[in-house]
Amino acid sequence: MNVDDEAKKVIWSLQRNKRTEAERNVFQPTGKKPMNKNLVYILSAIGITFLMSFALSQFSKETTHFCFLIESYCFNSTENPVAYTFYIFMNLWILILGIGVAYLIGKKIGVLFKI
Repeated sequence: MNVDDEAKKVIWSLQRNKRTEAERNVFQPTGKKPMNKNLVYILSAIGITFLMSFALSQFSKETTHFCFLIESYCFNSTENPVAYTFYIFMNLWILILGIGVAYLIGKKIGVLFKI
């Protein structure tokens, strides 16, 4: 079987080499380390949850009497809306963290029993 050295190469470019060398080199690595966006994501999640809790506190028409951890530290939702917003915020995060912990425990149990 003879291989022709001068066979035409197939170009797999959608642009058929219309770009110049300088345009190709625009996308070369810069050497900079990419920014870690975990902090941005965490702060965004906390901010969105706080805004949701504020909206939920505004939709409530009736007055709610609530306490933080101990019964002597109680508030009224109409007299102190910021504390009520924070109370809803804490409850939302307790639920979110509880679901996350239950997922992790279930995942470990699933690996343990090979389900």
